[in-house]
Amino acid sequence: MRRSPGQSLAIGGGLLGLAAIVLLPFWFIATGAIKAPQEIIARVPTLVPHSFTLRHFDKLLGASDYPRYLGNSLVVGLGSTAITVVLSVLAAYGFYRLRFPGQDLLFRAVLVAYAFPGILILIPLYGMMSQAGLIDTPAALVIVNVTFASPFAIWMMRSFFASIPAELEEAALIDGASRLAILLRIMVPLAAPGIASVAIFAFIASWTEYLFASVLILSDANRTLPVGFAGIIGQYQIDWGLLLAGATLATVPVVLLFGIVGRWFIAGLTAGAVK
Repeated sequence: MRRSPGQSLAIGGGLLGLAAIVLLPFWFIATGAIKAPQEIIARVPTLVPHSFTLRHFDKLLGASDYPRYLGNSLVVGLGSTAITVVLSVLAAYGFYRLRFPGQDLLFRAVLVAYAFPGILILIPLYGMMSQAGLIDTPAALVIVNVTFASPFAIWMMRSFFASIPAELEEAALIDGASRLAILLRIMVPLAAPGIASVAIFAFIASWTEYLFASVLILSDANRTLPVGFAGIIGQYQIDWGLLLAGATLATVPVVLLFGIVGRWFIAGLTAGAVK
């Protein structure tokens, strides 16, 4: 059914308005990072910068520990993402294809674990990490991030595996392929959109995590970006140019991740696979 010009115009206007609501905050952050301080705090905000300066980035990268915090966040984020992807793929394939006693009960228990807020287990988790000697180490944050991201990631990957035709595995089994070979050579390539989604979810969850990073990390040298950046802002008495420059740089890794794995979101990778 073809749309009338009025309907197309209304839909286009609605999409344009939605895009403006989503993108305008990022535009003001990115452009504010290169504005002079006087223009940033002006009573009338400017959509297009009237001034240009890199002093905020110079101050952020040269006179603060922001680069160290950025590096710590990258280590924790990439480590959490890699472990979450591996565990979720193996667990989801086991829940979907393998048959064992208590399978459904265990799968529901995994999802229930995701429902508990992190603040409820903060104190016992701190005690466990202290006994294990992991306080003030990146490994503690990686363990916490994987623990909270894995249940949802397993549920997501199980749904993707369920959408792959079973005939592909049956044909591979007839040809003598093992379960591990089927998983790595058939299921993983076909479930690439799901793996990309899990990777993005795990990385963003780790990148923005503040609660456990503020409690489990004690030294300034091991702080991640959310905690360390909050200290920088307090140190400089809310320097808005510094704040906007830091927020701009903090979005770069996430944008790069979307640029690398975004192509795997294209639907239809399994179209015609049975043939």
